[in-house]
Amino acid sequence: MSRLPVTLAAALTIAAGLGVRVVWDGPVSKYAGDALYTVLIYALVLLIRPVIRPWVAALMATGLSWAIEFAQLTEIPSVLRPVLGSTFNPPDLFWYAAGAGAAFAAHVLWLRRPPACP
Repeated sequence: MSRLPVTLAAALTIAAGLGVRVVWDGPVSKYAGDALYTVLIYALVLLIRPVIRPWVAALMATGLSWAIEFAQLTEIPSVLRPVLGSTFNPPDLFWYAAGAGAAFAAHVLWLRRPPACP
């Protein structure tokens, strides 16, 4: 997969995450942010390894998101808290998986699209 569409997807994911925080408040923005966090990790996995299979990228993104969430059960250094969070919240695990599932679906659809006409 070309890095340009992945880079654009990552930029759109960041914009969507910031936009959600501006437009909504409370649980909607929090859980949408969780899902988008994992979508961004999925995109970063694709940037590092463009030929990775979608299901592997989804598992890696989910696993990393979950690892970060479970790390919040320990003491996270204060300098990392703005990025990694500081409070374990079990529902976040579901939303990370939902974000990976959405990224997986988008990736599969992208790979199955018909070729562009010359």
